[in-house]
Amino acid sequence: MSENSQVTAILEHIEARERELACQAVQFRARIEELTRQLREADAENENLRITRKTLLALPMPSPAAEPERPDVPDHPAYQQILTALTDAGRPMRARDLCQALDLPILPENTEGIRSKLKRLVSRGILIEPEPGLFARPGA
Repeated sequence: MSENSQVTAILEHIEARERELACQAVQFRARIEELTRQLREADAENENLRITRKTLLALPMPSPAAEPERPDVPDHPAYQQILTALTDAGRPMRARDLCQALDLPILPENTEGIRSKLKRLVSRGILIEPEPGLFARPGA
């Protein structure tokens, strides 16, 4: 082989290597652009999280929810018996039905006495009166 052909072979090898490196450089630049884009997105999300944390920490802490005030049930055992009968029935009842449930004679004085106690329990928020004369536990 002559010196000239050796130089030509070396030059061809150099050109091929330059093309390879140029192609690799294009691929590396594309990867760098993609990684740069992903880095910007990660930085933006990180900044959003930092701002969210700062905002949440700046908010006043909510006070613990106080237990709802329970209405006072009168001490007389008749009220306990009425509430127990309503709970056992699981449905709204009338004063007459409660007299029967409590084994009271169906007399006007008993019915009116039970009705007045039921009205008192309604006024204290212990019972509800979904329709006139019909009494129930809330949520029943």
